Parts: sequence; structure tokens; C-alpha cells
Amino acid sequence: MNSQEQQTLTALKQSLMQSNHQHVIAQSKQFLNAKPSEDATREAMYVMAVAYRLAGEIKSAISTLLHLVEIFPDYGRGFQELGYCYLRENAHSEAANAFYQATRFNPALVAAWQQLEAVYKRDNQPQALALAQQHISFLQSLPKPLLGAHDLMHEGQLHKAEQVCRQFLAKNKHHPEAMMLLAELGVQLKVYHDAEFLLESCVALYPDNDKAQAAYQGLLAKLGKFPQAAKVARARLAQQPESFSIKVSLAHALVGVGELEEAIGIYHRLLADKQDRPALWVALGHALKAKGDVKEAIASYEKAAMFAPDFGDAYWSLANTKTYRFDDNALTAMQQQEALETTKLDDRIHLCFALGKGFEDAKQPDKAFEYYNKGNDLKKRTHRFDIARTEVALEAQASACDAELMSEFSGCDAPDPIFIVGLPRAGSTLLEQILASHSMVDGTMELHDILGIASSLSNQKKAYPFNLADLSDEACIALGEKYMAQTQAYRQSAPFFIDKMPNNFVHIGLIKRILPNAKIIDARRDPMDCCFSGFKQLFGEGQEFSYSLDDIGRYYCAYEKLMNHWHSVLPDHILTVQHEDVLDDLEGQVQRILDFCGLPFEPACLSFYETKRVIKTPSSEQVRQPIYKTGMQQWKPFESYLDELKLALTKRSNMS
Repeated sequence: MNSQEQQTLTALKQSLMQSNHQHVIAQSKQFLNAKPSEDATREAMYVMAVAYRLAGEIKSAISTLLHLVEIFPDYGRGFQELGYCYLRENAHSEAANAFYQATRFNPALVAAWQQLEAVYKRDNQPQALALAQQHISFLQSLPKPLLGAHDLMHEGQLHKAEQVCRQFLAKNKHHPEAMMLLAELGVQLKVYHDAEFLLESCVALYPDNDKAQAAYQGLLAKLGKFPQAAKVARARLAQQPESFSIKVSLAHALVGVGELEEAIGIYHRLLADKQDRPALWVALGHALKAKGDVKEAIASYEKAAMFAPDFGDAYWSLANTKTYRFDDNALTAMQQQEALETTKLDDRIHLCFALGKGFEDAKQPDKAFEYYNKGNDLKKRTHRFDIARTEVALEAQASACDAELMSEFSGCDAPDPIFIVGLPRAGSTLLEQILASHSMVDGTMELHDILGIASSLSNQKKAYPFNLADLSDEACIALGEKYMAQTQAYRQSAPFFIDKMPNNFVHIGLIKRILPNAKIIDARRDPMDCCFSGFKQLFGEGQEFSYSLDDIGRYYCAYEKLMNHWHSVLPDHILTVQHEDVLDDLEGQVQRILDFCGLPFEPACLSFYETKRVIKTPSSEQVRQPIYKTGMQQWKPFESYLDELKLALTKRSNMS
């Protein structure tokens, strides 16, 4: 939002406070006609709706708000205002749902919680009432600046929230709630190193604060530091041996480490106590799928859907096995569920992607694309992703890591890591499975450690990646050794191991600075196949570029441009493996990959589908069967809808 927009909105709010309702409505319309920025649009529509309500024009207010939450489906304050409008219309059920949505998207809205408290008292819902009252009590206990910072954060004003929080901490050093809030803001701003330091400090200062322990454990899991997360969970469980939530979090960390039997045992024991726990059935399904027990995983996902017919994650998890098929009755029921106003946003998104896959399998590409597009559109609106900023960031890598810098290697000389990089859905899981079938290579998972090291370098006087040139030999060695130590927990006893984090392609300069002997394999796939496959995939986290055809096309071009740079400054250090070549000539490409890694040929690499190991990516079932080509050109039936993607990819052909 620029300064002119901010001034206009400030004037509108002042007029609203002076009860100049019609003036506010007219000026808001004029402002919106000028097509302001997204943030300014959201605020102006909200102000206009409030003016309509205060002027007694309730139907106009509701119409404005419904349009507002359609454009910004996670705008908590918009739902709260909608609740007030429905109350004026005596539409109590609609009001209750609006207030509930408000608290889901902005848990800091005390007034919305108080409205729900009245609803739960009236409808005699003791469990929901207790939770609402607990939340109200917590919010009212917060110092006003922190409550305001919570509100700003949930409305997406992260930098303002951070400023308020830091000002409060300057006067109230080591306040635990402020430290936890600042850490949460750090996570949302992707300053993970700072967030981890804050929570680690908070836990050290307040060892009895389980909320801080839980936040720290959650961040460790988010960063892929599952061994540490499991350690924290076990310590918490020793203090609270009957805690349901801690047991669940321990099981989640154990799945991350790959200790599936213990995790599955925890899930089974908790479900034996009470079957009606749909989220737990899905978590169990994920663990079983990672283990390779797909039949049992599907049964778990179906149980989740049985207990909660509106639980979108259950349906998407079924679709995401890539082998499950919904029948016509299931598709109809899912469509009805997705269309309900009471279905939560997250569930709607999951249902849309599941319906897209269901209709694609049913050979109905028009219907399939309708739901894929709807799911992507809803998901994109919940992010503040800017492809232009990402393009600049990738160009910065090329600028900082020039040929001169990349000609000098001085890091940890361990040859153990084999990095497989690229874009999601480009065939990297297949390459990982081939290599992990070799007796001298451990398969691990998508490790977050390089991303974490990059994050730790981001908060320096000189910005990353430009500070890579300033790293001393000793610093490079120390960072390489840190990576080796952190990843040890995911290895068995083989001399080499795989790190299959696709996004590491961004950080190849960092990798070669700190691990000069690491092997790097770039998994490449036909751009239309790769991009459309990414567009169809609802990722658990990250990959924000994948929820728009234009974004994903531009991202592919930026990726390819950066990879071309890495090849030019690191000749012979990176092996590009084209997915289509692997499908056409498996033995030849396997030999090529093994030669690059300095490994002797082993027949097990050709029968990779027989290798039993933990796989947690969407392609897990696809790489547990022999090579097949049905994944090629899956975009063709959707071609009439993909002009935006084709246009974005024209930049690629212009570069070559």
C-alpha cells in the first residue's frame, strides 16, 4: 500500500468516526474504481461495509462483505463485521457461522469470541463454551500492545506487528508471550533462525512454560529438525504423561525421523481410547503411507472421512495416494460438501483438489480443471506471494555467486552428500529411490538443513547471498561440518546419503562453498508436464508459486535460468537428469548417475521399486512400481485452459 492510498484510507476512517456515512460510501466506491493495491482494496471494502451498516443499509453491507470475503477468504475482521450484520437481520445461525470463521482466521478478535460465547451458552454446548471462555480469558490477560500485535499479525500486517512487539519487548525484556509472538512473526516472515533463537531462549528462561516448549517443538518440526523435536516432545511427555496433544506431537516427530513403528503404535493407542478423531486417522494414514502400507493408509483416510464428512484433508489424502479412485457417489457427496457455506476454507481447498483429481481420473477434464482452478485460486488468496520478488531473489544468487567466487572451494571436504534438486513433481523422488537402492547410499528425505543455514546467513550486515564471498575458510568448514552433524540422525551406515530438498537448487552456491565435494543432481522434466503437475498438487507447505499458472510458468523460467548459471560457473559439478530420458532408457541413465556419483553399478538400482524404505513425498506409490509412462503429457486434455501457462513459458524459449 503506497502513501497516497494510506492517506485516503485514513481520511475515510476519520469521516466514518464523524458519522459521515454516505460520504464514506461514495468516496470508497470512487477509491475502489481506481483499482488500488490488494491491501488498500481490502481495507476500503471493509470501511464501506461498516458505513453501510451504520447507515442502516444492512443488505448493501452484507453484499459488500460477501464480496470482500470471496476475494479475501481468510479475512477475519471481514467475517466479524458480517456477523454483526447478520445479527441486525436476526439471522442468528448465519451470524454464529460468521463469528466462528472470524475467530478461525483471526483468533485475536475478542468481540467475535464473546459473540460465540453467547451462542454456546444459548445452545448448551459446554465443551465449545469452555474453549471460547479459555480463549477470551487468555486474550484479556494480554497487555494491550501484545493483543494489538496479535490482531495485526492475523490480519497480515506482519511488519507493523513486529514493530509493536519489539517496542513492547524493549520495555518488558524477556516477556514470554512477547517472545513467543515475535518468534511466530519470524516464522511468517521466514526469518527462521531468529525465531528458533527466540524460542530456544524462551524455553531456557521459562523451563516450566509448556506453551513455549510446544511452540519450540512445533518450529523444530517445521524446520525438519525432527530428532530435536522428538527430544523436546519426550521431555514434555515425562512431565505430562497423560497429555493427548504431546503424544500426538511426539508421533509426528517420530514420523519425521522415520521411526514409523513407534509413531504408528502411539496413533493406534490413542484411537483405541476414542475412535472419533478424524485428524488422528489422517496422521496415521500418512505414517502408514510413508511405510508403504497403502491399503491400510487408505482405510485410515476413509475412517477420517466417515467420522467427519466435511474434513477435506481426508479426501485429499485419498486422492494424493495417486492410486485411489472416487466413485460417482463419492464425487457427488464431495461436491455438495464443498458448496456448503459452513465448510471451512481449508476444507474447501482440500476438497477442490481432491475433486480435481477425482474428475481427472473419471476422464472429465472440464470438471477437473474447474475444481483444480478453484482450489488454486482459494489457496493463492491466502498467501502474499509475489513472483516478481522471487525472480529478483534468484537473479541475486547468480549475481552474487559469480565464476570467481565459485572457483574457490574451502569448506568441509566430506564427500557424503548427494543433493537432488529441481522443481517439485519433476521426478526427483524416482532418482532418490534409484540411488537409495544402492548399498552404499542412504535415502533420507527432504532435509531442511541447507535452507536453515541459508536463513542463518540472511540476518547479517551484508545480505545473503552477497555475504557468501565474505565467509572465511574456517567459517565455510564450520558450516559444512554443522550440516554433516545435523543430518547424521537421518542416516544409517552407508558412506553416502541423499538430501532431496528440491528448493536447494537456489542455494547451490552456498552448498559448494561449504561442501565442495558434494554431488548435485538436477532433476529436470518437460516444462508443461512439470508445471501442470505442480498446479494440480496441493503441497503441505511452501511452494507458494504453484497456485497460479502464470506464477508457476515464470518460476520454471527463473529456475532454468539460474540452473544455466550454475552450470556455467560450476562446469562438470552438476548432473542434469531429464525425467523423460529415465523413462526411455532406465539402465543407461542409472549408469550415468552412478558414474557421476563415483559408485559401482548394482542391479538393485534397476529394480528400485522393490526397495523398502520410508518415502513421504506425493510420489511415494509411483516409485514403488516399475517404470511407466502414463504421467507424460497429462496436461494435454487440459490444453485449452493452459494459455496463461504457455505464455509464461514463452520467456523460456526466448532465453534459449
